[in-house]
Amino acid sequence: MTSIRHLTDSLEQLAPPAYQEGYDNAGLLVGDSAAEAKGVLVSLDVTEAVVEEAVAKGCNLVVAHHPLIFRPLKKLTGATYVERTVVEAIRSGVAVYAAHTNLDHVAEGVNRRLSAVLGLEGVRILAPRKQTLRKLVSFVPVADTQRVLDALYEAGAGQVGHYRNCSFRSEGTGTFQPDQHANPYVGRAGVPEEVRENRIELLFPAHLENNVVRALRQSHPYEEVAYYLTALENDNQEVGAGMVGQLPEAMDERAFLLHLKAKLQLSCVRHTALLGRPVRTVAVGGGAGAFLLPDALRQGADALVTADLKYHDFFAAERAILVADVGHYESEVFTKNLLAEYLSEKFPNIAVVLSTTITNPVNYL
Repeated sequence: MTSIRHLTDSLEQLAPPAYQEGYDNAGLLVGDSAAEAKGVLVSLDVTEAVVEEAVAKGCNLVVAHHPLIFRPLKKLTGATYVERTVVEAIRSGVAVYAAHTNLDHVAEGVNRRLSAVLGLEGVRILAPRKQTLRKLVSFVPVADTQRVLDALYEAGAGQVGHYRNCSFRSEGTGTFQPDQHANPYVGRAGVPEEVRENRIELLFPAHLENNVVRALRQSHPYEEVAYYLTALENDNQEVGAGMVGQLPEAMDERAFLLHLKAKLQLSCVRHTALLGRPVRTVAVGGGAGAFLLPDALRQGADALVTADLKYHDFFAAERAILVADVGHYESEVFTKNLLAEYLSEKFPNIAVVLSTTITNPVNYL
């Protein structure tokens, strides 16, 4: 049986909850994680109509980008669309899961898909995060080193960008003297020992610390494992907000705005004044992304494509960059395809269906 937890655990490998913003509420919001997954409906938002669509299509899990429950609910009276949707989901036995800002902040997430739709090349994280990496150092008998490293790799350590199983080792001599209560792997109580050991060093994502330390303890031959952890201030190039990349060829600004309209199927686009400069380097931030403007400028972007800009945000561009507001829904709607493709690949025996319900609350005349 494939449970709902199997699917949500997999989604959290794609977009770890640790990467969500502090104000966010990603994760399983409604439903029993132990229940069998019978089908998945993927949507950008969750509304009553989406839950009804899930029921009609035989799906008992809705996976969305935007959390249905964003602020704490104090009652369920049906007074708001959120309350009504939660009640309908519970009544219908439909679980609801959201991958929100955690999916915004991973390299293969929302902004990667938006960049692909716009045809950007050589993309990278626009505003990399700090304080998301740790370094492990431990000391292992030479003969046991590879076994310990393999266990650490399996736990998620040793990945740097597109490289796996990354580590450093240096050989030296470990010394110790077991007391009468010890059960040493090498040597006898009361006798000083010297052992050829490797000092091993690996990086790992901070949210995997418990898994990595557990793997070290379980694979290490010593009764007392010597290790230490260091929190790193390095930019994590795999985690952060927005993305930046290049168009295959430079466009003039008007052609670029028309390119946005065509690729994102927009009826209109709000933008700052045209500056008479070519557009080649483009920064993107799906959803509300005014906060990315300083990063786009630092990265030398010619244009920033995002949504939910306020009036004064347009002034902040200071005629230094073209800023385009394409709409929140329009900048993130492709997230449905990203999630559906991921789940279909990981769970080929589970029906994964793209929602056809248009949830965009904004209309244009």
